[in-house]
Order: sequence, then C-alpha cells, then structure tokens
Amino acid sequence: MEYDSFLFQAFIYLVAAIVSVPIAKRLGLGSVLGYLIAGVIIGPYVLRLIASVGDVMHFAEFGVVLMLFLIGLELQPSRLWKLKGPIIGLGGLQVFTSAVVIGAIAYTIGFGWRISLTIGLILALSSTAIVLQTLSEKGLMNSEGGRSSFSVLLFQDIAVIPMLALIPLLAMSGAGFSGLEMEAGHADSAVEALPGWQQALIVTALIVTIIIAGRFLARYAFRFIAETRLREMFTAFALFLVIGIALSMQLVGLSPALGTFLAGVVLAESEYRHELESDIEPFKGLLLGLFFISVGASIDFNLFMQEPYLILGLVLVLVSIKLVILFILGVVFKMNMSQNFLYSFSLAQGGEFGFVLFSFATQNNVIPAEISGTLILVIALSMMMTPIMMIINELLIQPHFKSFGEKRDPDEIDEKNPVIIAGFGRFGQIVGRLLHANNIGTTVLDYKPSQIDMVRRFGYKVFYGDASRLELLESAGAAEAKLFILAVDDKDKAIEIAKTLKKHFPGLQIIARSFDRRHTYDLMAAGVEVIERETFASAIELGESALKMLGFHGYQAHRAAITFKHHDEKHLMELYEVLESEDENTFIEMTKEKNQDLIDLLKSDQKDIEEEADHAWERPSEFKK
Repeated sequence: MEYDSFLFQAFIYLVAAIVSVPIAKRLGLGSVLGYLIAGVIIGPYVLRLIASVGDVMHFAEFGVVLMLFLIGLELQPSRLWKLKGPIIGLGGLQVFTSAVVIGAIAYTIGFGWRISLTIGLILALSSTAIVLQTLSEKGLMNSEGGRSSFSVLLFQDIAVIPMLALIPLLAMSGAGFSGLEMEAGHADSAVEALPGWQQALIVTALIVTIIIAGRFLARYAFRFIAETRLREMFTAFALFLVIGIALSMQLVGLSPALGTFLAGVVLAESEYRHELESDIEPFKGLLLGLFFISVGASIDFNLFMQEPYLILGLVLVLVSIKLVILFILGVVFKMNMSQNFLYSFSLAQGGEFGFVLFSFATQNNVIPAEISGTLILVIALSMMMTPIMMIINELLIQPHFKSFGEKRDPDEIDEKNPVIIAGFGRFGQIVGRLLHANNIGTTVLDYKPSQIDMVRRFGYKVFYGDASRLELLESAGAAEAKLFILAVDDKDKAIEIAKTLKKHFPGLQIIARSFDRRHTYDLMAAGVEVIERETFASAIELGESALKMLGFHGYQAHRAAITFKHHDEKHLMELYEVLESEDENTFIEMTKEKNQDLIDLLKSDQKDIEEEADHAWERPSEFKK
C-alpha cells in the first residue's frame, strides 16, 4: 500500500480529526486545540503518518478565505462602516505599537535594523483563523471584545499587503521583488512588471468590478442558477464565486482573503445570503480543520529539542508583550474591563500569515533561514497556546467579573414599588414594558453592567446589583413589595435568588421565568409556585399556526393547542413528584405514557368535533374547498 498516496493521507487527516476533536470538546478544550493536537500526533515528529505538510498547508489556507467570505456575509456595509474607528484606530495602533516594541527588542539583542523591523512587523500579526473560529465557537463574536478582536484582525489582514511590498525593499543583497513563490502558498502577481500607476488602476478596477457585480449582477446570476432547482449547481456556483474572486485578487498581488471578505460584505444584503452560508459552511469547516491540523504537524520538534528553553522563552516573551500592549490599548479605548481581557487574550499569539511572510523574507535575503525557522516555530507554538489562554480567561478571569460585577458597588436604590423585577434582558424587558404601560411601578435590578448601560440609554431606570444578596433585596423593598418577577438569564442564579426570597421574605409572591422543564423542576424545588417557561407559550402559538397551514380548521388547531397546553401543565407536577423520588426509570416510563395519552386524547377529541362547529369558527373566506 502507498502510504504517501492521496487517499491514505486524506484518511489519516480525517481519522485524526474525528478522534481528537470530540475528545477535546468533551474536555472543554475546544475544537481548535483538538485539531492542533491531532496535527502534532500524526506529524513527522511523533507518529510520522503524513508525508508533506507544506502541500496540504497552502491548500488548507483556502479555509481562511472561505471563513472571511462568510464573515463578510454577516456584515452589512452600514455595520462595517460603524467599525471604521476600531479598525483604523485600535487595529492601526496595535500593529504599529507591537511592531515598534518587538522590533526594538530585536535590535537591542543584536539584530540589524532591517531584520528587526521585519521581525517586528510580522510578529505584530495575530491568527485570524484561530481567533475567529474560537470566538465563533464560544458565541463571543458579537461581544465588545469579539468585535474589537475582529476589527484588529481585519486591519492586520490589510496590513499584510504593504508588508509584502516592503520586505523586498529591505533585502540585504538588493534583490528585487520577485513575488511570492508557490511554495509560500501564493502565486506570482500578474501585474508586478507594470508601472505603479497601472498597477493601482488595475487593482482599483478589480475592486470596483467586485462591488458592482455583487450589488447589481449577482442577484440575476443566483436567480438563474436557483431556477435549475439543482442544489449542487448552487453550491458549485458559490464555490466558483469565492475561488474566482480569490484568484483574481491573487493575480494582482492582493490578499485573497480580503477580496472574498469584500465580496461577502457586498452580498450581505442579498436575498441569497443564507443559501450561500449553508452551502459554503461545510467546506469552510473542513478546510479550517485541515489548516489547524497542518499547523500542528508543521511544528519542528527537532529544532525545539535543540533549544527548548530558548524557544519556550521566546514564545512567552512574544505572548506577554502582545498581551500587555493589547490590554493597554483596550484601556485607552475605554473598553469594558472583562471584554478587555477577552480581546487581549484572544490576540496575543502570532499569526498564520507569519509562515508566509518569514518564508518570503528568507527568499528575499532579508532574514537568515535559521532565524526564520526559529520564529516560525515560535509562531506555531504561540498559536497552540491560544485555546489554552482562552480557557484560562474563561475559567479564571471572567467568573471574577461575573460574580463581582467588576468590583462595582451596588447602586443606591432610592425608590420602592409594588413589583420588583430581577433581570432586564429580552424577557424581563417585555414584562416591564407591559407593567409600565399599565401604570404599575417597578424596581428593576440587574447584575450585568453592560446590559444596564445599554437599557439606560433607552430611558429605563435599572439598578445594578446581585439580587441574591439579602441587603440589596431589603433596600429594594422586598419586605413591602407585592410581587417579585424573577427573569434573570442564569439558571443557577435564578435558583439562588428564589431560595433567598423564600427564606427571608416568605410572604412575597414570586413569578419565575424558567428555561426548560428541568429548570422548572429546580425552581419548584426552591419553593416557587408560579413558573412560566419562556418558550412554552410562543411554541404553542407557533404550533397552532403550523396546524392551520397544514389544513386544520381554525377551531381544530386552537382546540388542539389548548388541549396540549392543559395536558402538559396537568402532568408537569405529577412527573415532578416522580422525579423527586429519584426513580429515573419510572420517570422515563411515565413520560412515555403521558405522551401516548396525549396522542390518544387529541385523536379522540378531533373525532368528536362536528364539521359545523369548525365552520362556525372560521370566516367564510377561510373555508377549505
């Protein structure tokens, strides 16, 4: 058997991903670290199951291109324009400051100014692939720290273009610009021999063409493809679009990732946006996984074993320098402290563009091969540290802010009302607005500073504080209040608040929001009598609408929904009593019996409904023919 054949190599990569990623996710390490560890294990320095990492690497880099295209699809031009300040300000300062500091350190230890400047610029970059994948996986892309990280990464990707132009000018031997070789993962520029003004004109024309085509022509092309009703044709066209734009950008010497990002932004308002996302997402996920495995497999452990302390020291120095610079910039830009830690820990590594840029710098005689090889290893190890740093931030740093509200003292509550609302997110706001509209006074409590700052901008009076603390409840007037509405979006916090209320204010009525059936049972155990499941009522209404659309008469659908609701509420307590006895098998069997009882009940009920009653419920125009 040919162990270096394409099929065998593909099989090894897939096995490595299938085995390592689920284990890493189960251990709470995240998929990125799972891919990196898999690459190390199957790489040439451990099991030696894969042959050439380089060939796979520049193929897998296309996953980064697809990722930026999908990110562009999520960003409407108006939203991107709002990010211009962070992109230019925060991103520009991060690259400039990091390059100056790292370059100055390199110059101090004896490198020439050309080498020092090149090292500073390249190590200022962070890993777009790892950071965005990790933030998306943890649902943090829309947080303040996630948006700031994205802004910096976008500026860094743009900054790669002038770096590619600058590096040949720093060549010690005076070698001219030769473009990126295929070994570095990029093709030569087709316009490099033209005068500068012609290159600028061609690049501008290409960008304008992408924008115009995306805004005015793509809709008709997508419609034409969609009319074929062949899903594979739409997928093929989506890949054709991305690859074509990436190739055209590459031919004029620009970053393929930036080109596809621009195309994604242009297509963000297209009615086919969701179709594009669903078609390209699987390819993006697989290629990104392949990219991460390749990074892990490319780590040169022979070089590491020669100078382990030096390599580890350089990794720690790089991460520490960037972490401090990022944190200081976050303070300067008045970033929320917890989000500042998220943003700083996210971007403190080297970036995948460093592999290409250091190889390019070596080809152009700017940096000696031994220095380039060492720094590429440093970048790879720093990228491997990123998921670990994110776990440290998530487990050791963020809980501090969640628990103690960034050490902010509770607000002084200067009013007392008949109703107290704890939690003013999407659920609590609806309840509060309904009560306010009926002139019922409420005292609103929340423990998330960012949420409080946001709703205060809309004129709501919200007090900061942890509603599980007795002194805060007393100052909010819990002893005199008539009703306490428990709407916090933290299951454990809701149960803690409920127990405190039942212990110290037993006469206070409580209405609690629950997330699911299990949370409902936990609130029951805490002594809460009135509980509303947050999605139950809306799900019943949606189900009723679905029955109507499937041909049920209005009365039939409404009666089925009401019957289901009453049946579920009736047996909720019965099942809770079984669950309290800790007899899980009995609970499961009883649940199955109740579900079957419901099916039989609905069938019997529908048979008893007379057709005349259905017609009486409907308007004449709604009669079924």
